[in-house]
Amino acid sequence: MTTRNTTMAQVAIALSSFLVPFIGSSLNLALPQIGRDLDMNVFTLSLMVSAYLLPCAMFQMPAARLGDLYGRRKIYLIGVSGFAFFSLMSSLAWSSMSLIVFRALTGVSSAMMFGTAMAILTALFPLQQRGKVLGINTAVVYFALATGPLFGGLLTHYLGWRSIFVACCFISATAVIFSLIAIRDEWAEARGEPFDFTGSALYALMLFAVICGFSLLPKPISWILLIGGIIAAFAFVRFEYRCRFPVFNLDLLAHNRAFRLSTIAAMINYSATSASTFLLSLYLQYVRGLDAQHAGFLLVLQPIIQTLVSPLAGRWSDRVHPASLATVGMALVTLALLGLCFLTENTSWFMFAALLALLGAGFGIFSSPNVNMIMSSVDKAAYGTASAVTGTARLIGQSFSIGIATLGIHLYLGAATITPAQHAAFMSSLRLTCAVFAALCLIGIYASASRLKK
Repeated sequence: MTTRNTTMAQVAIALSSFLVPFIGSSLNLALPQIGRDLDMNVFTLSLMVSAYLLPCAMFQMPAARLGDLYGRRKIYLIGVSGFAFFSLMSSLAWSSMSLIVFRALTGVSSAMMFGTAMAILTALFPLQQRGKVLGINTAVVYFALATGPLFGGLLTHYLGWRSIFVACCFISATAVIFSLIAIRDEWAEARGEPFDFTGSALYALMLFAVICGFSLLPKPISWILLIGGIIAAFAFVRFEYRCRFPVFNLDLLAHNRAFRLSTIAAMINYSATSASTFLLSLYLQYVRGLDAQHAGFLLVLQPIIQTLVSPLAGRWSDRVHPASLATVGMALVTLALLGLCFLTENTSWFMFAALLALLGAGFGIFSSPNVNMIMSSVDKAAYGTASAVTGTARLIGQSFSIGIATLGIHLYLGAATITPAQHAAFMSSLRLTCAVFAALCLIGIYASASRLKK
């Protein structure tokens, strides 16, 4: 493949990586307008969000396996094309149910992208360039998170919420065109093998129960779902070890030490950081009295720092051991979370911004090298599985993070609204949650540093 086409392929995958975080963060600002136009209440709006996230998590591993069987390029193109089509249909939604259905189908399409995109990107570039390329791709994700609220607010204000879906349709259509031109190989290392339908069903059931269980904490139904998820996980592992052609080769986790520790480190990192923006948004608006706009301007500092640091960290990971950088990044995240444990109602804005910057720098230094470590620890035949595992670890970590934050708030506030009289209780829950996140990161530091041992 020529350099020009390799660059175009990188741009195409970067565009598809941009889509999901962009539409997720931009739609947050459009939810009130969507609710008014389609007569949706808080429950149906949250159902719309879950309708996307659940299929995206449940079908990543089966989609990666389909890529191994029929060609990763083919599955990737179906995913990006589906994202374009269902985004267009979402912009034309005529009812709440139609929008929920189209978002669920968009989630399935995203799973097909996530299950193959990182594998294709890894296969396109040699080992000595991989960290740089993955770092740029990670920076694109953070850029989408940083700019999503800005552009989402502008599009919603001037053109209406449907314009967000139209913009995503245009971006994904561009990614399809670039991919058709630049990506030629199929990478179907398992062509001819049967598809594991039973394992895929158990995998989807396990993730459905676990993610829903974490998101519903501390309601009684959440514990039932989590227990069901654990039972499904045992059944899945038992079946996959007996299956000749499993949807997920568990030997990667059992016998590949670098892959196992890198996956654990990624899940811990997302578990400890994903809910921080949610908690700090509540802190700024309820405790410090800022409006949503000014709170957003402050919180955007973290993804901006991540965007700037990620490409550098990815490039560094081509020269030094990626685990070293990932461990340093996890340590910086731990320091930032420990600093957040000491937030008060009068913490200086300079100190608050410094902690956000430290959190963003730590996550940026951790993420790209860790993904490089995951993708470089497996052979070409396992690129699809490694790509899907990376995405699944992120989604499970995010769900776990929200579950911990929700439990912390419930412990001190119950179902009470955050009023001035409840500020002290909220601050106690914030400090406790950040302390738990910091403790998780200490485990993550150990897992990350253990990869340096022979």
